[in-house]
Amino acid sequence: MKTIAKMMMMTGMISGMAACQTAPGTTADSFRWQVDRFDDIKVLRYQVEDFDSLSLDQKLLVYYLSEAALCGRDILFDQNFRYNLPVRRTLEAIYEGYTGDRATAEYAAFEKYLKKVWFANGIHHHYSMDKFTPGFSETYFDALVAATPTELFPADFGTQEELIATIKPAIFDPALYAKRVNLDAGVDLLLTSAENYYDGVTQAEAEAFYAAMVDTTDRQPISYGLNGQLAKGNDGKLHERVWKSGGMYGPAIDKIVSWLEKAAAVADSPVQKEYIGELIAYYRSGDLKDFDRYNILWVGDNESKVDFVNGFIETYGDPLGKKASWEANVNFKNLEATKRTDIISANAQWFEDHSPIDPQFRKSEVKGVSAKVITVAILGGDCFPATPIGINLPNADWIRRDYGSKSVTIENITRAYVEAAKGDGFAEEFVMRPEDRERMEKWGSLADNLHTDLHECLGHGSGQLAPGVRGDELKNYGSTLEEARADLFALYCLADPKMVELGLIPTLDVAKAEYAKYIMNGLMTQLTRIQPGKNVEESHMRNRKLIAEWCYENGAEKVIRKVVKGGNTYVVVTDFDGLRKLFGELLKEIQRIKSEGDFVAGQTLVETYGVKVDPDLHKEVLDRYAKLDLAPYAGFMNPVYTLLKDGDRVIDVKVEYPEDYAAQMMDYSKNYSFLPSKN
Repeated sequence: MKTIAKMMMMTGMISGMAACQTAPGTTADSFRWQVDRFDDIKVLRYQVEDFDSLSLDQKLLVYYLSEAALCGRDILFDQNFRYNLPVRRTLEAIYEGYTGDRATAEYAAFEKYLKKVWFANGIHHHYSMDKFTPGFSETYFDALVAATPTELFPADFGTQEELIATIKPAIFDPALYAKRVNLDAGVDLLLTSAENYYDGVTQAEAEAFYAAMVDTTDRQPISYGLNGQLAKGNDGKLHERVWKSGGMYGPAIDKIVSWLEKAAAVADSPVQKEYIGELIAYYRSGDLKDFDRYNILWVGDNESKVDFVNGFIETYGDPLGKKASWEANVNFKNLEATKRTDIISANAQWFEDHSPIDPQFRKSEVKGVSAKVITVAILGGDCFPATPIGINLPNADWIRRDYGSKSVTIENITRAYVEAAKGDGFAEEFVMRPEDRERMEKWGSLADNLHTDLHECLGHGSGQLAPGVRGDELKNYGSTLEEARADLFALYCLADPKMVELGLIPTLDVAKAEYAKYIMNGLMTQLTRIQPGKNVEESHMRNRKLIAEWCYENGAEKVIRKVVKGGNTYVVVTDFDGLRKLFGELLKEIQRIKSEGDFVAGQTLVETYGVKVDPDLHKEVLDRYAKLDLAPYAGFMNPVYTLLKDGDRVIDVKVEYPEDYAAQMMDYSKNYSFLPSKN
């Protein structure tokens, strides 16, 4: 499970971040955090603090794992939409070879469109899931193609005429492939979604196909369908195209495996070498039992300083919540900051025992909960360019139950958000009370990091299913409800006096800072990410809206108030203790829904509180936000690692921070593109 950066919580109003090492030759003030901006997106850089403190073998491990992380880029493009690769390669051919005038408004619009495609790993927005509308005409596109050397276009799709005839409607027809992931109630979620996890299969057919596989008596079930496309053959029968070596996505997977083999040779510990071997075995076999063996070993490794995620992991991109996008993350432990997560992990049972959920759904014995603060070294696949700020894995409920889970908070990413947003004027525009702004300024960074720690370490790992419940009964509402459950657990715990007793926070004002920001975000400020007339689509945004709207309604203006002052609407928490009580009540209900697999109750909760947008409030928020001239979305460029050699012997690994976003994207497409245009 991922924690996505919370909209407008990583802003200039957040400070108090502990001082971190900057890149060699720079200071915190001189490092250029933001390197590009286009449309509603800003591109940032992050620093890999303390990389030089690693041993040579650890640096090599980071290097090899980073190469593996970059080799899967094409996989995600193809998973997101079947024509993303030919579209991207055609656009890149034009970008590289167009011989016409580039100093025009239409060419600038073309370049912006390409940057958006790179950022979203396809032609659909990474958050709203809506297809991009190009700011240039079909006629101009034809002129671009005509003025680009033919040999630059992808030749593995067919003739150039076939290529252009296929991708032009995908780009320009607004009704075709309109939404990558559709979660609307009452429609066929597969036939109305453009994702490439299913080929010619209806929702009913897919649900029946996987329901027939389930053994309700199996207490250690594999994650059916996780690593393959479900397709309908010419004979009308359904079959899985498994993502593995020799199967679908095989050429890219083989490259990933080759770098994992090098990584195994310099693994940080014997158990790490063993689970890298299990991951390689899984990539070669496609057998999800191999994946489970890898996860069990991985979750038990708390000693290796360098760690990673690599594989088909999260299911947010599948409307049915079964199939996983490919992602990668390479990191190493921040030893000082991890002291706070060690305290949280050591007290996991206490927080479980004192949670407000029904005792029958609490874990009587919390196993294997571990958490750490990490410095990310590379981002790949569905973690790039937009990245989570926290991760909790593995996702299989039975592995969590029997072996535990591992949580991380990515602190150098949160630092980059903070540094890039200093002085942006957001707090002055949206936070009415001076005391709220003061608490946010003083405690906001600590509050955000602790909320992520608690969300990942305790929230996702808390609770248990009732006997006979598999964990997939909530279907397309599962991701939203799971994120809400973890958020609520974290919010409830954050204001517990136990946090002060443990030395994790000096005062409950830390919780008040987070409560005020969270409710403001859920009710108002995250709406800056929604286009006028649209509903909330993304699971994390639905989660935050659900929580805030439910608490506002059930607080009956006594706990949360909407105040209009000077024509502007503000959200004010007037009873922090009462809000914590509401968080507990909602957590109890959502845990019951998950534990019992109550689809109807879950659907009602999400559709009632998490989806619909007040158009008048939405317009006001957009107008006020526009005055600040801020980009609501942010993502990152990766650093570059280079082997330094003395003859044939590697003596060091150098890290550098490039600043040209387009150049990095073109480099990745040239050097890490291993799949054909048709898969």
